Amino acid sequence: MSNSARKALLLCGLVSSLLYGAMTALIPMLWDAYSSFSQTISELSAIDAPTRSLWFPFGIIYTLLVAAFGVGVWQSAHRNRSLRVLGGLLVASGVIGLGWLPMHQRPVLAAGGATLTDTMHIFWSAVTVPLMLVEIGFGAAALGKGFRFYSIATLVVLAVFGTLTFWSAPGVAANLPTPWLGVWERINVLGFMLWRALLSLTLLRGRETVSSRMTQAA
Repeated sequence: MSNSARKALLLCGLVSSLLYGAMTALIPMLWDAYSSFSQTISELSAIDAPTRSLWFPFGIIYTLLVAAFGVGVWQSAHRNRSLRVLGGLLVASGVIGLGWLPMHQRPVLAAGGATLTDTMHIFWSAVTVPLMLVEIGFGAAALGKGFRFYSIATLVVLAVFGTLTFWSAPGVAANLPTPWLGVWERINVLGFMLWRALLSLTLLRGRETVSSRMTQAA
């Protein structure tokens, strides 16, 4: 693979994070009844949600960008095994994202209208979250001390706000008020997106940077 093609793939990591950030910020504006403060991101793509038709195509683009970024990370690994594993995980994350099924809206869930898509949505969440943590772990192992410390700080943030999100999540299916749930979830998700964007920018500095960081990590 040419160096320019590799860098184009690495740029997909930054673009994917920017795209997802824009989706979470702008698409809710099209649904007057939606609250980014108290509702989850998944509710934007829920069945019969007025924003689903817009979220879905952009979601496909996002997942394809993640998979492409994974290929770029793999190609940048050189002899760095942790980085190679990270590339494979990112490709897997993109592929898994393509199969993410939608949930129903809160009133339907509270009325007992949950179907297989809701079960699979929860299952996909249970797979995706640990995958994100493992990606951060391999990223921390692959690069130098500065990036490692930043990765550890990101893991701490995800642990704290992930716990808060987990405690409030049952209120969605019960159609109960969930104040702060949207904020806590967005801190988690956008915190990870920021980590991925920084990973993209770090690798875009070149293979020589990766090699030097391998020496530092040793």
